[in-house]
Amino acid sequence: MTWRIDNDFTAHEKQVREDGGVQSAESPRPVFVMSHDGLKIATYEWGPTDAQTVVLVHGFASSAILNWERTGWVRDLTRAGFHVIALDQRGHGASDKPHDSSAYSMRNLVADLLAVMDTYMINVAKFGGYSLGARVGWQAALDLPDRISRAVLGGIPDGDPLTRFRVDDARAFIADGSAVDDKLTRAYLEMADGIPGNDLTALVALVEGMRGGLQPDPANPPGQPLLFATGSEDRIVEASRNLAAATPRGRFFEIPKRNHFNAPTSRSFRDAALTFLRDEL
Repeated sequence: MTWRIDNDFTAHEKQVREDGGVQSAESPRPVFVMSHDGLKIATYEWGPTDAQTVVLVHGFASSAILNWERTGWVRDLTRAGFHVIALDQRGHGASDKPHDSSAYSMRNLVADLLAVMDTYMINVAKFGGYSLGARVGWQAALDLPDRISRAVLGGIPDGDPLTRFRVDDARAFIADGSAVDDKLTRAYLEMADGIPGNDLTALVALVEGMRGGLQPDPANPPGQPLLFATGSEDRIVEASRNLAAATPRGRFFEIPKRNHFNAPTSRSFRDAALTFLRDEL
């Protein structure tokens, strides 16, 4: 969930800020799944239901439509013959957005994923996740080894990327517009606030709720085949590479000339992921 701080927006960043994730005419309408604690989780479905399923989970302050449909992932996966299900994580997109930090934990995010798979009667799926979604994928692979057969984990380092985020400063900014001096905290807020439909209070609650919780641990990696992919211009690239090296069936792909935010738009990333997801070995 660490974002590269840049003053100049890439073309994709500009698009995200301009359209705010509003669904196109071709986007499916969300179907809601109930979480174990009573929240509505928005889901989207594409492709033939009798094909192998890939479940997609987006990153912080994004959504299923922004992270996966508008970047070409859904198009390429369905053209390759996959059945695709994507969800808006709690606090995001069309899903419920609780303001209580206790609603946000890695266990809850994995439970939401499991609820979606159970509702759609998907016994075994392949997985694609980016940033926060990749962290969910790592934990799901550990907790649900019989349900996740292989996973693409984009933009994921080890450790906790949220320790520097200043929750009190963020809450003051939301309450009365107080200046935020910390560069990282300000960048998170500006990025999230620039996308219409985001609820800053919910997103700050997510940061607070997840901080210090379950994190990817290279000493305890999942056993499934995992493809780690991180941009060459992303500050976490070496940490991600090291996490892949610690994973028994891990591979690493460096996404050329991409930072943390614009990596999902990379065709080379999508091509590497498709090759990996097609592999049955």
